[in-house]
Amino acid sequence: MLLRKNIVFLLIAAAVLSSDLCLAEDNRPMPSDLKFPPISFSPPKPERVALKNGMVLFLLKNDELPVLDINAVVRTGAAYEPDDKIGLAGLTATVMRTGGASSMSGDEVDEKLEFIAGGIDLQCNQTHLMASLSILKKDVDLGLRIYSDILMRPAFEQAKIDLAQKALIEGIRRKNDDPGAIAAREFGKLVYSGHPFGREPAIATVSSIKRDDLLDFHQKYFHPNRIIMSVTGDFQREEIIRKIEAAFKGWEPAREKLPAVKPIEKKFPLSVNYIEKDTTQSVVRMGHLGVKISNPDHFALQLMNDILGGSSFQSRLMQDIRTDRGLAYSVWSHFGAGVFDYDVFAVGVETKASTTAEVIRLVLGHIQKMREEPVSEQDLENAKQFLINSFVFKFASSAQVTNRMALFEFYGIPIDYLDKYLENIRKVTREDIQKAAREYLHPDGIIITVVGDQKKFDAPLSAFGEVRSIPLEKFE
Repeated sequence: MLLRKNIVFLLIAAAVLSSDLCLAEDNRPMPSDLKFPPISFSPPKPERVALKNGMVLFLLKNDELPVLDINAVVRTGAAYEPDDKIGLAGLTATVMRTGGASSMSGDEVDEKLEFIAGGIDLQCNQTHLMASLSILKKDVDLGLRIYSDILMRPAFEQAKIDLAQKALIEGIRRKNDDPGAIAAREFGKLVYSGHPFGREPAIATVSSIKRDDLLDFHQKYFHPNRIIMSVTGDFQREEIIRKIEAAFKGWEPAREKLPAVKPIEKKFPLSVNYIEKDTTQSVVRMGHLGVKISNPDHFALQLMNDILGGSSFQSRLMQDIRTDRGLAYSVWSHFGAGVFDYDVFAVGVETKASTTAEVIRLVLGHIQKMREEPVSEQDLENAKQFLINSFVFKFASSAQVTNRMALFEFYGIPIDYLDKYLENIRKVTREDIQKAAREYLHPDGIIITVVGDQKKFDAPLSAFGEVRSIPLEKFE
């Protein structure tokens, strides 16, 4: 009975397919022939409000749910750490959240937030710290009281410092477990050699951090005129401004300028690097410095990257290395436009050890081809459609909109950047992409980093240049 049903199903499917083919032959529209009007999307505009203490607010009302999302961007980060205290910024962010404030202990903060279904989170990267508050509308007064106390008067309980240090040191000890993490770490060190962006916390630097270091770091960098705050949710404009002003009352603006972070030196040295790891696969990271977001060619570079190996399955690297040759499950490229300084161009591949050199040659070949030959009109159109159609997902929530506007102001990005984004993508030509590829892709000045077992490679890495062996640090 089951076999008979399957046969009937197959016959029906064949009939439908045959019918579709006939329709296609009769010049009926195919999916590829369908045309749609260009996407036009205007994200909502948050209101900008400057407070007397120097704090800037971006407000966007959304009363669909009785909740508020508040996010503060603080002008600090790992780039400002002393060389002998690397890890201090991240540790400060962690213990500000867990180590209590002047009004309650860290455990009391947890209990109170859990009781009211609220959340406070602090995360720190190289150039800024993000402090977020999510709270029900009815509890906004209590939420702001806890949130402002943590930002202004963190207690840095010693027990929580000890716990965070132990967790960070344990993470350092485990840094060599994952070949992908090793490749990304060592590639980053090489690209940003000699710059704070290339530094990594070590057991010695983390162990040397004392409570006074956290207090000093907070005192130096946390001030209202170094904060841009986004507020989204169910609120009344005048009321929420008044509540925020009251919560942060008495917080003094900084009088001194931030210390300068030295600029990244723009250089493109050829570098071939090997990290020995007993594994059946090789992890390859290749690339060099990218551009700044102020670079007018970065729209062409976005499209170029999508065609080369970006987020589309139609990319050249994906089609050639994965689909046609079956040499890797995952292969990707990224061409960053930095908001603080230069970002990176990077290609990542994981492949069998026995095809390591072959994959590197293929990647270099595709980079060179991007420089030498114009992309096809179809490739350009596909890349444009991918970026244009995915643009709307940058605004999936009101919080995303306000957070992005806060970051734009924070980094000095023109306020109309997103308004002109689709227009700037649409007007890129094949010639623009080739011109950008010739100027910003440097296959002769590329950093190649390979983690794996060279005894299993199909050819020595010396085929690409002088090889530098990087020993894996032993963490005791």
